[in-house]
Amino acid sequence: MFRPLLAGGAAIAVTIALSTPAHAQSAKDIAKGAAIGAGGGAVVGAVVPGLSVGEGALIGAAGGAVFQAIDKKGRRWYRDEDGRKFWIDKSGRRHYRR
Repeated sequence: MFRPLLAGGAAIAVTIALSTPAHAQSAKDIAKGAAIGAGGGAVVGAVVPGLSVGEGALIGAAGGAVFQAIDKKGRRWYRDEDGRKFWIDKSGRRHYRR
């Protein structure tokens, strides 16, 4: 019962994550979120009884990709030469993080 639900949820999460790179920062950022999630999920899968390392990695990868793909108010963040984060509005003005 748990495995088909897991597979279905992972498939939906991966579909959402792969279909939204235009709205998120980039496909590279989404892949980075998936890789970090897979690493964390594998650790959780090794610790939690009844959950294999592979299943934990799949759940973590799907969750990391979806988390990274979520649109953050339509802003793409950049860093200037001093390392400060900012985003650019439609008028071309920089707005720095406070």
